[in-house]
Amino acid sequence: MTAPNELRLLPWSGPEGKPCYLSTDERGGYMSRLADNVEAVQLGMAAELLEEASETLSDRDVALDEMQRLAKELSGALRDVLRVATSRGHLLAVGGPHP
Repeated sequence: MTAPNELRLLPWSGPEGKPCYLSTDERGGYMSRLADNVEAVQLGMAAELLEEASETLSDRDVALDEMQRLAKELSGALRDVLRVATSRGHLLAVGGPHP
């Protein structure tokens, strides 16, 4: 939930990679719920990717292209998780806990 006149950083980018924001006081509104669901999916995918990375890094015979794919996917997941953390941290700072 955003405080009045506060913007919520959304978990996706707009054109040219620019951040998207939501302006609403409605915690249970459609866009707020959509953003919450997207964040949950992003965090879940990052957790799964972290497990995959642990397994891949312990394999001494992993191919270079597999390591490059893993690095690319980890970079994307880290970007998503950082955006979620930034958004939730901002929400905590301005309006209290956010589920």
